[in-house]
Amino acid sequence: MLAITQYAFGGPEVLEVVEADRPRPGPGEVLVRVAATSVNAADWKVRAGLIRELGDPPLTLGFDVAGAVDELGPGVDRFAVGDAVYGMVFGGANAEYVVAQAHMLAPKPRNIDPVHAAALPTAALTAWQALAALGAGQRVLVHAAAGGVGHLAVQIAEHRGAFVIGTARAVNHEYLRELGAEEVIDYTAVDFGSAVRDVDIVFDLVGGEYGSRSLRALRPDGRLIDAQGSDAEADPRYERFHVEPSGVSLREITTMVERGHLRATIDQVLPLQEAGEAHRLAEAGRVRGKIVLVARHPPA
Repeated sequence: MLAITQYAFGGPEVLEVVEADRPRPGPGEVLVRVAATSVNAADWKVRAGLIRELGDPPLTLGFDVAGAVDELGPGVDRFAVGDAVYGMVFGGANAEYVVAQAHMLAPKPRNIDPVHAAALPTAALTAWQALAALGAGQRVLVHAAAGGVGHLAVQIAEHRGAFVIGTARAVNHEYLRELGAEEVIDYTAVDFGSAVRDVDIVFDLVGGEYGSRSLRALRPDGRLIDAQGSDAEADPRYERFHVEPSGVSLREITTMVERGHLRATIDQVLPLQEAGEAHRLAEAGRVRGKIVLVARHPPA
């Protein structure tokens, strides 16, 4: 099978197209024939060696998968061969086949294709889980609101009845209003820390010094939910967030998608072999929504 592998940490140029053996599923696992995968911030951070949770090279990246069940491991009874599925895995999805634990997968939403399904798992789970306690009438500030996680967070927060404020470049303001943001701030021209007040939750998808600046916008009993790592760790309102794969949560996300309340924006679709170019684009930070990579298997 074709796979994208790296043998060293570094820039996008370390990603190589190789032929690899097709994996076999073990107990509780499913072999998925990959139709599409997508690029998340975690991908290029692992590639560069900034995140080491997957260990040392050689590595095959890819946290998102959409495709069809090709083989079932012992003890798996929730899926059948041929089922269309999607999910978040711990690496390996930048290939034509990937093994996933069955509990990480869910049936693909019936009303979208594999390309749009592949854009959802990691980003949608991040927004869904991070904003789990968000209630109707609360004010939430989403940083990098037009990005892969941000544009889904805006929709999820709006669906839960929150007043959504987003930071983004001016070119993305109308787009975010269409998604449900009621107030949008151009972070290149305005200090959001001074422009926003009395926010219940700040969802920080930028990190660094955005943390301390965001604290000024929070209510005394508010929460700063940080998905990147920031300079606000000492504040009692600070919460470091890490996403967890969950087929259960994905089924709830599927319901939102099928009812028309959540949609993924696709910035570009590239062949899997162009993973390096996808990383360059994603790392530059000017992507609206997600970049999707398609395998040689044509999406159904």
